[in-house]
Amino acid sequence: MARVSTYLNFDGDTEEAFEFYRSVFGTDYVAPISRMGEMEPPPGSPVLPDDERDKVMHVALEILAGHVIMGTDMLESQGQVRRIGNSTTINLEPDTLEETQRLFDALSIDSTEGTALMQMPWGWWGCFLDRYGTRWMFNFSGD
Repeated sequence: MARVSTYLNFDGDTEEAFEFYRSVFGTDYVAPISRMGEMEPPPGSPVLPDDERDKVMHVALEILAGHVIMGTDMLESQGQVRRIGNSTTINLEPDTLEETQRLFDALSIDSTEGTALMQMPWGWWGCFLDRYGTRWMFNFSGD
């Protein structure tokens, strides 16, 4: 089933922030927290330094009315810096790969700071900053 969620980037305090949100909303994580060191880096990517291996790669928490917030830590070793424009992202999870591609193509016209829709271990993923400064992320995990 398609859904929309909000994705948040942090400067190393994702877990602390999500523990706070969890206490405020009285809900629990959708799945266990994933750590950066749990996933092999893509070929050609730099190896993570030891102090970043325990950083949060992904966390998801339902807050209100089925809305889910997700989060990750930015990695200094990869030149990631949190700023206005990359701290909050609208995450779309369409029902089909065709719909994912259609929405990605339409919203990304004249976009910047993009990563093309690509195959990842969990499915298809891509993101960009649209021409109006809104950051969009796409995830499709179906077949």
